[in-house]
Amino acid sequence: MDFNQELQELRAQGLHRRLRRMDSASSRMVTVEGRPLLMCASNNYLGLADDPRLTRAAQEAVAEFGTGSSGSRLTTGNTQLHEKLERELAAFKDTEAALLFNTGYMANLAALSALTGTGDLILSDRLNHASLIDGARLSRAEVQVYAHCDLADLAQKLAGAQGKYRRILIATDGVFSMDGDIVPLPGICGLADAYGADVLVDDAHATGVLGANGAGTVDHFGLQGRVAVQMGTLSKALGAEGGYIAGSRSLIDFLINRARPFIFSTAQSPAVVGAARKALELVHAEPQRRQHVRQLADHLREKLAEAGFCVLPSETPILGVVIGAAEEAVQFAELLEAAGIFAPAIRPPTVPPGTSRIRLTLTALHTEADCAAILTAFQAARASLEQ
Repeated sequence: MDFNQELQELRAQGLHRRLRRMDSASSRMVTVEGRPLLMCASNNYLGLADDPRLTRAAQEAVAEFGTGSSGSRLTTGNTQLHEKLERELAAFKDTEAALLFNTGYMANLAALSALTGTGDLILSDRLNHASLIDGARLSRAEVQVYAHCDLADLAQKLAGAQGKYRRILIATDGVFSMDGDIVPLPGICGLADAYGADVLVDDAHATGVLGANGAGTVDHFGLQGRVAVQMGTLSKALGAEGGYIAGSRSLIDFLINRARPFIFSTAQSPAVVGAARKALELVHAEPQRRQHVRQLADHLREKLAEAGFCVLPSETPILGVVIGAAEEAVQFAELLEAAGIFAPAIRPPTVPPGTSRIRLTLTALHTEADCAAILTAFQAARASLEQ
């Protein structure tokens, strides 16, 4: 099999990607292929990925339970660590139960493919994450895509679906990862109630960041008990790895028995679970982390907009700065890196053609001085491209 022609086409379109090697832990400053850079692209929102307290918790878990879990949760891989974390996640999300998965991607695939099927309808936001899109495809349910965060379009589709399906599930991101905007969840829940639908929210980029308790979009809007399926990750703000589904006890029992990504996957390693438990503890104990990163993001967003950059509206640590063409976004990212800023270009198919961007993400470890350095680098990159 020869893929050289297709690879050449990707290069010609500015869409070819390559792996970048990190030579240090994920933190405010990182070493990328031997060079120190200010990290502005990670999902390490609370700055916990290299926190020594998580490291110690992982080491303690390994010392007691070993390095590997040895099997699936339904055979030999279930430990008291897994069960404790699930109880803590359920309390965190204010649900009856929770279930761990190896990745957030697997959690979404599991939920959608297990909970819906032939004769059901999934209503999916146009900008949903790939894991929701792929899970919907695997489910064999009918899928209808509604305009991004458009309640009128969603209402029209719900009205047209009445009496035609066994089950209707509205699937949406809580925070959209490329734009940083927050789902209008109160309106979606109201429509779900009115038309007899259920709601699944992917809170990957909201967990630890949004809400009075850092529990995500349901917490942010005070909608406890209104969302049937809450998905989250341990690998972003919580600085560990994996995902989870939170909801009713019957939902979790059903997933244990029907979700193939859970049934046929080796359980997460003790180290990962131990680190995640400590991170969850710190989300409760140190609310100043999420407060700081959101304030810092608001500050940088304002400064970039004042400087004339096209910054997408958001209330989260994600700042999408639209550049335009894929090739120009790649050049812009290269100039930023030359100035000491690591923020790769985001291009199609991740974002629509013509909207390639620099996706900046801040963490609780960043400072106002860092924001000033980012702004200076952006202005210099723009000036260089305009010459």
